[in-house]
Amino acid sequence: MEHDGHRRRMRARYAKQGLEGFAGHEVLELLLFYAIPQKNVNPVAHELLERFGSLSGVLQAEPEQLRKVDGIGEYAAVYLSLFTKVARYAQLEKAGARVAIPNRGAAEEYCINLLAGERHEVFYAICMDAQMRVLHNALIAKGSLSGVPAYPRLVAEAALNHNAHSVLLCHNHPGGSPGPSQADVESTRRLGVLLHGMEVKLADHIIVADERAFSMVAHHLMELEETWKEERRT
Repeated sequence: MEHDGHRRRMRARYAKQGLEGFAGHEVLELLLFYAIPQKNVNPVAHELLERFGSLSGVLQAEPEQLRKVDGIGEYAAVYLSLFTKVARYAQLEKAGARVAIPNRGAAEEYCINLLAGERHEVFYAICMDAQMRVLHNALIAKGSLSGVPAYPRLVAEAALNHNAHSVLLCHNHPGGSPGPSQADVESTRRLGVLLHGMEVKLADHIIVADERAFSMVAHHLMELEETWKEERRT
């Protein structure tokens, strides 16, 4: 079949030169070969790019958004949505299960990487030991925190379950400003009191929007703990 020949040529081209010289729609075609068999996927690739604006936009889309494109079923939608998430997972794994966060700059970078590609608001409690090494990234909520009334308890449980010495909170504002709302500030202060009563330090609450990060401690919106205290003196 004509499509089979096209697929063989595309795969041979990739095997010879990698993705160098490939257009965005051709990269998508190559991916879709493995999700949509025996069909011309060129129109589907062009439609995806038109709807989401770029290859990165396609790969960052959620499955339910991808399925709105004609020709994309459940299997292909899940397959395409995996790439960004798998890349982020591998990046964090490469850093090691006990990656250290020695200062606030490193904390901001860690949170930016953790939340990269998230199109919905997510809230994490990053549990750390006394050497500021990451023990566990606890996903506390996905979507608005108002829909998770028990989230202070979930933060406390994460700290206890992982024997945390300190907790770094982070969440994102997809497509918005990294600046906190008044609700963000008030809930952070309540969590600080809760964790203090458990003898666990609240290191900071970092908010991410795209590649920007906002530290509540650096902006004097929460009480300073011993963690990274030297940075405030400089």
